[in-house]
Amino acid sequence: PGRVPGLTAGVIRGADLFGYVGIEAVLDQMRRKTMKAGFEFNIMVVGQSGLGKSTLVNTLFKSKVSRKSCTPNYEEKISKTVKLQSVSHVIEEKGVKMKLTVIDTPGFGDQINNENCWEPIVKYVNEQYEKYLKEELHVNRKRRIPDTRVHCCIYFLPATGHWLRPIDIEFMKRLGKIVSIVPVIAKADTLTIEERLEFKQRIRQDLAANGIRVYPQKEYDEDAEDRIVNDRIRESIPFAVVGTDKEHQVNGNKVLGRKTKWGIIEVENAAHCEFANLRDLLIRSHLQDLKDVTHNIHYETYRVRRLNESNMNFSELELSIRPLENGNGDKSESESHL
Repeated sequence: PGRVPGLTAGVIRGADLFGYVGIEAVLDQMRRKTMKAGFEFNIMVVGQSGLGKSTLVNTLFKSKVSRKSCTPNYEEKISKTVKLQSVSHVIEEKGVKMKLTVIDTPGFGDQINNENCWEPIVKYVNEQYEKYLKEELHVNRKRRIPDTRVHCCIYFLPATGHWLRPIDIEFMKRLGKIVSIVPVIAKADTLTIEERLEFKQRIRQDLAANGIRVYPQKEYDEDAEDRIVNDRIRESIPFAVVGTDKEHQVNGNKVLGRKTKWGIIEVENAAHCEFANLRDLLIRSHLQDLKDVTHNIHYETYRVRRLNESNMNFSELELSIRPLENGNGDKSESESHL
């Protein structure tokens, strides 16, 4: 549709060109623009207290980015309700600026009765979508809409060696529909290698049995190459991780690790734990994909639902509808186009 009849679009490859055109230079242009503007990445950490959430985030970004680390005189108090708190930093590396926001959920899973403790988290995720939607629907939109949407939720599972707990199943079932979830086994050094493999296998069975969608989802693989990479990730989910911000000497090299009576657990050594796999997934290979899935799938689903709600009127979304200014349309006509 929309094509001129009789014209076929062929592919002209490098060998058929008369000479160098310079199309590839667009990549440099995009790189320069991105470096100037920087980008946002919002990560949420969920799990009961004492599972090493703050430490893991600090280890991921090699800096003190967690709320706990950058709050002076921080006191660890178990919150009576689930409160969401966020802290933002601009991290710059090799000229690339990233505004990182870490959203923490103190109080989650810490009560005797944890009924509906996921509700404030669902509410927060949806509020960020709503905020973005309102900005998009303004007549005079900002050139760059501030993005506070949650791009990834790391869910911490305690290293029990058993099955998923009801709270884990309920949380991931609900949140998996609205945000990309990456489950991790926290403090995995408390399990032996055999226990760890068995636990991971059980969790994968539990996830499948309960229809829980975790990132990366099969249906979003873009091509065969993507599928091969993502299948490898899916086979090793949930990642068994250990976090630390302490450095130790090993064979004359400084490594991030935890010192025990039996030796040093090297955090970035794949033979010791799967921290490196998690870091590569979140930052080095799939960061942009996490953002794309958030925008094109989770946010899009929310947007369609909101705009289809029968009782929704545009005034609620503060959309100012004005008559066309060139005088050849009245208000009702301009409304009918929306």
